[in-house]
Amino acid sequence: MILNVSGRTDIIAFYTPWLLNRMKEGYVDVRNPFYPKKVSRIYFKDVDLIVFCTKNPLPILPYLKEIKIPFIFQITLTPYRKDIEPNVPDKKKIVDAILKISKIVRKDNVYVRYDPILINNKYTVEYHIEAFQKLCSLLDGSVKHIIISFVDMYKNVEKNMSVLKLKEITNEDLEFLCKSFSKIASMYGIRIQSCYEQDRLIPYGISKEPCVSKEFAYQLTGKKYPKWQARNCGCVSMVDIGEYNTCHHLCKYCYANYDEEKVQKNILKHDVDSSLLIGYLKENDEINVRKK
Repeated sequence: MILNVSGRTDIIAFYTPWLLNRMKEGYVDVRNPFYPKKVSRIYFKDVDLIVFCTKNPLPILPYLKEIKIPFIFQITLTPYRKDIEPNVPDKKKIVDAILKISKIVRKDNVYVRYDPILINNKYTVEYHIEAFQKLCSLLDGSVKHIIISFVDMYKNVEKNMSVLKLKEITNEDLEFLCKSFSKIASMYGIRIQSCYEQDRLIPYGISKEPCVSKEFAYQLTGKKYPKWQARNCGCVSMVDIGEYNTCHHLCKYCYANYDEEKVQKNILKHDVDSSLLIGYLKENDEINVRKK
């Protein structure tokens, strides 16, 4: 079993103590987001690999050497400021953390995500090219992969259009940006790829690859896994232990937060000692052990 920690919220940034507690206890409970009474119980002894997805790996950095299960990192690092990413820490600190993690787990196992890319009058194509150049120079020698994607029109994006003020990217701008990114990345020996962007970026030097492929998972674990059925992106099947509307970053483009009022209420329900990320088990919950 491969755990995604997490695409639904930033567990590492805000809930690392809870995660470490669950590892010590040996299991974690996860509510089904569509059928809340159904709870999956996952035993860490059945976990072959953990994919840590985060904008801020700093909280877990001191504990990495204590984690016995193989893990990789996907760290999102974008050039936006507080207007777009209100609660993301200073990006220099995140870069420093990536450099340290790369030394611990090898650079092959650290993927940086420059996504989503959004264009407006402030964050122009030229702004992104300059920011990407700086990012690659800071990460030189510490990462081999950068994943990019473009902003999608999620519910939260539509709600925040007054802040985002998105401009439609033209074909000419798309070509200029992607070719520039590809050229910069190659200068630093970095492979730049997209996931879930179909084939439209391939002509501009951006390869289309899964974020976590079946081949990569086999290389790390020696086991074969099916493709992820939730999205037709080619990624390996993963089990997410997060919960929607629980991320404190409150990024204006986020797909996992779509009700900021609910986010604040959920945060108050978090207990570091609970088996669930948010709240507690109830008498009528149906608990099923997730099979390996």
